[in-house]
Amino acid sequence: MSNDGQPAQDPLIDEAQAEQRRSAAARLFDIRRVIGGLFVAYGVIVTLIGIFDSRAEIDKAEGVRINLWAGLAMLVFGLLMLLWQWWRPAEAPAPNEQQPDA
Repeated sequence: MSNDGQPAQDPLIDEAQAEQRRSAAARLFDIRRVIGGLFVAYGVIVTLIGIFDSRAEIDKAEGVRINLWAGLAMLVFGLLMLLWQWWRPAEAPAPNEQQPDA
């Protein structure tokens, strides 16, 4: 133990903290979160547009409320992506440990 007022640096603690930072960064930038969030946001917008479509817009689509159905499909897909990200969180990639050449 050092008596200079500084706590001793433990390499295992430093490695564990670095692993936690990598894991948090991997979860933060998980592409499933980005895709899911965008699809949910766009799905809400398109669903609302579909709910308030005029009769002329519905007739133009041959009687199908296409905005409503497309918006609901986008919502379902976005929620599935977010659930997938929650059920299976991203793992941090293993650090590159180079093996010495023998």
